[in-house]
Amino acid sequence: MFNRRKVLLWGAASAALCGFCANVPARADDVVKIGLILPMTGGQASTGKQIDNAIKLYMQQNGDTVAGKKIEVILKDDAAVPDNTKRLAQELIVNDKVNFIAGFGVTPAALAAAKLATEAKIPEVVMAAGTSIITERSPYIVRTSFTLAQSSTIIGDWAVKNGIKKVATLTSDYAPGNDALTFFKQHFTAGGGEIVEEVKVPLANPDFAPFLQRMKDAKPDAMFVFVPAGQGGNFMKQFAERGLDKIGMKVIGPGDVMDDDLLNNMGDAALGAVTAHLYSAAHPSQMNKDFVAAYKKAFGNRPGFMAVSGYDGIHLIYEALKKTGGDTNGDKLIEAMKGMKWESPRGPISIDPETRDIVQNIYIRKVEKVDGELYNVEFATFEAVKDSGKTKK
Repeated sequence: MFNRRKVLLWGAASAALCGFCANVPARADDVVKIGLILPMTGGQASTGKQIDNAIKLYMQQNGDTVAGKKIEVILKDDAAVPDNTKRLAQELIVNDKVNFIAGFGVTPAALAAAKLATEAKIPEVVMAAGTSIITERSPYIVRTSFTLAQSSTIIGDWAVKNGIKKVATLTSDYAPGNDALTFFKQHFTAGGGEIVEEVKVPLANPDFAPFLQRMKDAKPDAMFVFVPAGQGGNFMKQFAERGLDKIGMKVIGPGDVMDDDLLNNMGDAALGAVTAHLYSAAHPSQMNKDFVAAYKKAFGNRPGFMAVSGYDGIHLIYEALKKTGGDTNGDKLIEAMKGMKWESPRGPISIDPETRDIVQNIYIRKVEKVDGELYNVEFATFEAVKDSGKTKK
């Protein structure tokens, strides 16, 4: 009788304890924290929203637990201002004790956090910024987006092979714009092409009108354009207002200017634009069709290349944690990421083990109407393109 009473009391106590445990938050060492720094406001807000949406979608599809660890994402808006980025990264590392910092909508933001990632020995996963030098600035930086060299070299070669002899260039005046211009010019002029006008526009809130007039006056065969994701809609609006589409001016460039996120609102002036890029919502793989359908269902619009870069960025973090068995040591995580390969909605991709940069297909695409909507329709593929813009040792 005494033993039976003791067992019953123990059972009641255990049940009460289990009920209490269910309400206790996970211990700190059972949680992996990701500090996600993105431009959620300002001129690059569409970049931040796409990446944030894609990460939410990935976690809905794959759960929020990896290798026995709960994943917690802490989102901070830096408005693409590097001073904000640095301050937020510092706060996330010191106060929130994050295990990763990720996102980075523009190159100056990614560079602002590089030293902090090195000092803290935690991975910095770059999901947007595209200047070649970024991964050289810290051994803890890994990129899942792109570099401007990957696409600008290819569109330069394509242009000269397809009868474009004279080009005027319009690029944003910061590091990615300079990369885009440099690598395009190298390849275009090497093939016999001529640059007849060259203008650089401010990164912040540019008025394209005076520059577009200079493009028009130069009478080129085509206009090479690089503006960051989020600015393509404004550019094409002013392009159409000045009638450049009516005089047959072709737009070529890396794909940022024809971002799927904004393309449908650009109107028929965008038809015929040819760009080289890593992703199109019209990419014909079944994986991409499923990704686009799920993204549209969740957020009401189609994903662009920033969305797929964020989707792959969180995938890389998940897979690295699986490889380390949940160990959050920064050096072990970086080693796990090097050489990793997987199938993305954009196609096959990998992380170069030497540079920690992305290797991916680059597609030549043309803006066409499909079922009444504008899409970047792929018509040529360059496989497994590495970044060609790294500093030569």
